Amino acid sequence: MAYNRRSKNITEGVARAPNRSMYYGMGYQPTDFGKPMIGVANGHSTITPCNSGLQRLADAAVEGLKAAGANPQIFGTPTISDGMAMGTEGMKYSLVSREVIADCVETCVGGQWMDGVLVVGGCDKNMPGGMMGMLRANVPAIYVYGGTIMPGKYKGQDLNIVSVFEAVGQFSAGKMSEEDFCEIERRAIPGSGSCGGMYTANTMSSAFEALGLSLPYSSTMANIEDEKLENTRESARVLVEAVKADLKPRDIVTREALENAVAVIMATGGSTNAVLHFLAIAHAAQIEWTIDDFERVRRKIPVICDLKPSGKYLAIDLHRAGGIPAVMKVLFDAGLLHGHCMTITGKTVAELMAEIPPLRADQGVIRPISEPMYDEGHLAILKGNLSPEGAVAKITGLKNPVITGPARVFDDEQSALAAIMAGQIKAGDVMVLRYLGPKGGPGMPEMLAPTGALIGQGLGESVGLITDGRFSGGTWGMVVGHVAPEAYEGGVIALVNEGDSITIDATQLLLKLNVPDAEIAARRAHWTQPAPRYTRGVLAKFARNAASASRGAVLDGD
Repeated sequence: MAYNRRSKNITEGVARAPNRSMYYGMGYQPTDFGKPMIGVANGHSTITPCNSGLQRLADAAVEGLKAAGANPQIFGTPTISDGMAMGTEGMKYSLVSREVIADCVETCVGGQWMDGVLVVGGCDKNMPGGMMGMLRANVPAIYVYGGTIMPGKYKGQDLNIVSVFEAVGQFSAGKMSEEDFCEIERRAIPGSGSCGGMYTANTMSSAFEALGLSLPYSSTMANIEDEKLENTRESARVLVEAVKADLKPRDIVTREALENAVAVIMATGGSTNAVLHFLAIAHAAQIEWTIDDFERVRRKIPVICDLKPSGKYLAIDLHRAGGIPAVMKVLFDAGLLHGHCMTITGKTVAELMAEIPPLRADQGVIRPISEPMYDEGHLAILKGNLSPEGAVAKITGLKNPVITGPARVFDDEQSALAAIMAGQIKAGDVMVLRYLGPKGGPGMPEMLAPTGALIGQGLGESVGLITDGRFSGGTWGMVVGHVAPEAYEGGVIALVNEGDSITIDATQLLLKLNVPDAEIAARRAHWTQPAPRYTRGVLAKFARNAASASRGAVLDGD
C-alpha cells in the first residue's frame, strides 16, 4: 500500500471517505484502495488517421493495468491533425495543442492524485505534449506511441502524406496528369497510424524510446499490427512495476538521457520540430538545455538511416530492419550513447544494448557507423544577423547547402503559396515567410504546402526559404525555420525588403541579410509592431505567453 498515494494513513483515509464514496459509485471495492491508481491519457479521436486507431490501445492498456493489479482511470486528451490543418488558419492551433495536451495530463494526474500515468498518443503534438505533462506531474509514467501507418501504393510506388503535397506542385507545373494526381490523393493514406516517414510523430516516438520512457521496439511498430496491442499491455505491466519502485520521469530524463535522444534524432534524420519540442521537454524536466546543445550533438553523430523525407525508406521498414534498438546499438558500440542512463524498464541503456543483436547485413535502412549517409547530423543551428538566437535548417539530401539570392518577401503563407503556384518564384530566389512565429502567427504554423509545392515544381534545391514559422517533419530542401527573434518581436526578419540579398550557408552555419548595419538600424527605427491577429481565446493567450522559438515556445518560462 505504500505506493498508493491515497492510503498513506488512517487519519487521511477517514478524511477521504467522501472521496472513496465517489469510487464506490463506479464499482470499486474496499480492496481497490490498496491498489495503485493509474491514469490512461487517451488521445483517441476520429479527427485524424494518426489517432483513429488509439482506442483499442487504450483498451489494451486498461487490460494490462488490471492484470498487473492496478486500477486504470481513463481521461481524454485532444489532437489537431497537422496534415488536415496544413495551409489553413487551423494550422495555428497545432503548436497550441501541445500545451493543451500537456496541461490535460498535468491537470488530471494532479487533480485526481494519480499514482502513475500511461499516455497513448499518435499525431505530432500528442508526443511532446504528453511527455511534457508526464514530466510536470512527475509520477511514474510511460509513453505508448499509437504506431506508424502502412504505406499507400500506386503504380508500384510507396505513398505517404508528403506524396500528396509534392503532387500538388507537380500537377500545377504540368508534370503530372490529373488522373495520377487524383489516384495519389486517394491512395496515400490507406488506414490508421501516424505519417509514415521519419516525420515529426515518428521522430518523437523514436526519441522517446532512446530517452528511456517508451519500451524498446515500440516506436516503429505499425498501428494496425497486433504486436502493438501486446506492446501496450506490456507497457502497462512495466509501469506498475515502476510505480512500486517509485521510478519517476525526472529520475530517467537527465541531461545525458536528452543527449541520447538527440543522438537518435540525428542518426535517423528526424524532424526539425524535434528541436523546438525537446527544448520544451527539457524545460518541463527542469534540465539546462539550449539550442546550442543540438549543434554540439550534431557534430559528433552521423546520419546512419536512409529514411524519408530526404531518404528512401519508411518507419515500418526501419522496424523490420531492427528498429530503434538496432540504431542505438550502432551508436552505443561506437561510444556515442551514455550507457548508464536508466530506462522505464528498470534496466540501463547499456543493459538493454547487451540484449540487442548485431546489425543485420540483409537490410539497407540502417548503415554501419563506418558507412554513414552523412558524417554529421542533419539539423544545423544557423546564426547571423537574421537569427542571433538561432534558426534550424535540415541539410540532408542537398547537393549544395549554400545559396545567396534576392529576397521574395511574404507576410503570410497563403500569398507565398500563390506565388509559387503562379510560377513567380525562380531558381536562385530566397523566399522570406514572416510574422508566422509563436507570437506573430500566432502558434508558429508549419509551411509544408509551400515547401511541398517547391519540391513538386523541381525547385527544392535551387530556391531558399526562411521563416519564423515551422516546417513539417516531411519537409526537405533549402529551408530554414524557427528564425529568432521572430518578426512580430522586431527580429531582423521583419526588416527584410523585397530584393535584398540573403545568404543561407549551412556549411558555415550562417543566416545573413547582406545589408549594412546602418541601413538595418534605420529600418528598425521606422518599424512598428503590428496589431495582434487574435485578442481573445486560446490563440490570444498563446501569443501573449509564448517564449521565443529558441526556448521551445513554452508558455511557463521565466
